Amino acid sequence: MTIYALSTGPGVAGIAIIRISGPETSEVVKRLTNGGLPPPRLATLRKINNINTSELIDEGIIIWFPGPESYTGEDMAEIHVHGGKSVVLAVQKEISIIKNCRLAEPGEFTKLAFQNGKINLLKAESIGDLISAETEIQRLQAIKVMKGKSSEKFNQLREKLLKILSFIEAKIDFPEEDLPEENLKKIKNDTSEVLNEINKILDDQKVGEIIREGFKIAIIGPTNAGKSSLLNNLSNREVAIVSEIAGTTRDVVETHLNIDGYPVIISDTAGIRDSKDEIEKKGIKLSLKKAENADLKLVVVDVKNVDLRGFLNDLLKNDAILVVNKSDLIKEKLDTDISKFNHVLISLKDNSNIDILISKIKDQLKNKFISEEDILITRERHRQHLVQSSDYLKNFLEKNDKKDFDKAAEDLRLATRHLGMIVGKVDVEEILGSIFNDFCIGK
Repeated sequence: MTIYALSTGPGVAGIAIIRISGPETSEVVKRLTNGGLPPPRLATLRKINNINTSELIDEGIIIWFPGPESYTGEDMAEIHVHGGKSVVLAVQKEISIIKNCRLAEPGEFTKLAFQNGKINLLKAESIGDLISAETEIQRLQAIKVMKGKSSEKFNQLREKLLKILSFIEAKIDFPEEDLPEENLKKIKNDTSEVLNEINKILDDQKVGEIIREGFKIAIIGPTNAGKSSLLNNLSNREVAIVSEIAGTTRDVVETHLNIDGYPVIISDTAGIRDSKDEIEKKGIKLSLKKAENADLKLVVVDVKNVDLRGFLNDLLKNDAILVVNKSDLIKEKLDTDISKFNHVLISLKDNSNIDILISKIKDQLKNKFISEEDILITRERHRQHLVQSSDYLKNFLEKNDKKDFDKAAEDLRLATRHLGMIVGKVDVEEILGSIFNDFCIGK
């Protein structure tokens, strides 16, 4: 089957690129241009015509990529036309006439590249991350993964386990032969080394996932402390409804920001108070859950009501900044000890000390994103496979060398399999859909 799709963004633009891949690609090019194939990988100006009437649709650039030296590993072509919607639709309509040609599914071009051995699964994911990158740090991380450092590391660990497994399999196949004591010791030592390396990778504070998904900041505190106003101030736009009526914010309101190149998701949460309103109660419960899962909490309180007991004290224990709002109302020294907390006095009314708060947020971002090691995990999928591999290796090391070879071999096989699933070295059809469905159609 031959697939085609618009690879540039929809809407009016200077140019639009329609991508084609599959065995009928050469036929598509020939029939659309009423001529032969252009030279490979050379941009060639051609008239693009209606197949049945030869009526001119547009003049554009044809680039021909004969397989296997193409992105997908199949015959490919790109048709560059003017970016009007009617032009694109007209070209796609003509392609659809040709037998065995259909519109591509999301991520199908990259899926073909993976299936045809042009890229591994990590690189495929990094391509998707690069397309969706909104900040510089996200782009740089995607590029690093594309370069293959992560793939190289996981493949090295997998190869080590395969070598160990070969010794175990030999013992199973030839039970009458005793493995030398030094071989048994080496098996244990080498397995322990792989396990330690995996655990070291897992101990990364989830920096890679935070970069990819965004640093989560939860604005939380009592009602009418200025939480929604703070969200609007940081966003430089009206994101949340601001009202003097307590309990205005019932649900979590989120906005995405770029702070010094760092991707940030800020959530305004429902004000915490005793309430009989069932909907508000659910909002408060959701607020506390959002705060629990946040990378940083901005605990906002009113300068006239700084009561840091109870839930506020609990919120301030880890990864939190105490934001004391309405400092313009201070007439005398505060009669509460806030100095023991990471805090800042602000006034959203006067816009005072907001720069200090932003500076504190930036410090938290920089500290969170600092990593001495290469970032190897960028998705929860990678982490789960590494955890599974680690668990099976622990099981393997706990088994008796001589009595439990069969069981030990199975643990080692499963550990190796999970490492392989990260880069796509095993049958991973069940996970391909979830990965590539997030891609845009023309990729």
